[in-house]
Amino acid sequence: MLDQFHVPEDIAVFVDPEAMRATVVDIFTALGMSGEHARQSADVLLYADVHGIDTHGVSNMLRVYVQRMQEGEINLKPKWRIIREAPAACTIDSDGGHGGVIGPEAMREAIARGKKFGVGAVTVSNGGHFGAAAYTAAMALEHDMIGIAMTAGGMALAPTFGAEALVGLNPIGIAVPSRDEAPYIFDASMSAVAGNKIKLMQRLGRGTLPGWITDQKGTPIMNEQEIPEGYLHLPVGGTREIGSHKGFGLAMMIELLTSALSGGAAGPDRRAEQAHHFLAYRLDAFTDVEQFKDDVDAYLKRLRTSKTAPGEERVYYAGLLEYEEAKKRHVVGIPYHPEVISWFKEVISEFNIQDRLPQ
Repeated sequence: MLDQFHVPEDIAVFVDPEAMRATVVDIFTALGMSGEHARQSADVLLYADVHGIDTHGVSNMLRVYVQRMQEGEINLKPKWRIIREAPAACTIDSDGGHGGVIGPEAMREAIARGKKFGVGAVTVSNGGHFGAAAYTAAMALEHDMIGIAMTAGGMALAPTFGAEALVGLNPIGIAVPSRDEAPYIFDASMSAVAGNKIKLMQRLGRGTLPGWITDQKGTPIMNEQEIPEGYLHLPVGGTREIGSHKGFGLAMMIELLTSALSGGAAGPDRRAEQAHHFLAYRLDAFTDVEQFKDDVDAYLKRLRTSKTAPGEERVYYAGLLEYEEAKKRHVVGIPYHPEVISWFKEVISEFNIQDRLPQ
């Protein structure tokens, strides 16, 4: 992430990942989740925090999940089921379950079908927020498979030239196996800036950068300023002159492959909060696995060690910084804003669970 999104080290509270994981599990179980589902949901959140995907970790997402669970908007005991299928594909009704539970279940189904047929494809209807797309995409790596995860994100994106939120932010995650190099793991929304990054900026008291969002009338904001009320997100590219039609087109593609393909309509006509789409490609159905990994390693290394532009130190491919950040955070801990720790302290006290966090 850009430096603007990081908690300054002089105020950050560093927490051991396992202490935070155990705390999150306790919170979920206190809310009524089974131990298995609580551990799975916590794993999704801590994957994001450990890898530096702070927008989708506990800082932003846990309090949203807690509120929705307390208000009965998330089914804590879902009975998800396959409602339509072909040999290599199926659609799952998640029964309103938490996306951090049903998303991984659906990806396991895609992997199982991919192992049998070469490619597995699963759509999910009646779902909810499933966390960082990188997590579910990366589940395929240990099976020598390419994983893809996409979801119909929050309805907050304005079409190019538009002034209404008619498209979701719609992130996609793609994970490709390697041998010795850090695997390629791409995860990004089709908006110029992820929705949760705006929340981070507001928490840190910072404004928007040019080309991220619109004003209340839908006009792109092209100078750094305070984040206004009633803003809309711009597609990747920001404006038509620098390619927003491409981001808009990709966001629409994901809208159609998730919401529409799972039978839930699309855009503002969605019949459920969120829908997902998962793909798993078995490498040896297409090529030799070992040769593929050698070729990917060679390409990733070539990128990592390539010539840089003036003033730049390194070239990064998707997944490299997250791989390095995970190594660091396992040693020094995960940096959280003090406000986040204060929220945790309140919840810990309310639920009467063990306090493992720094005082």
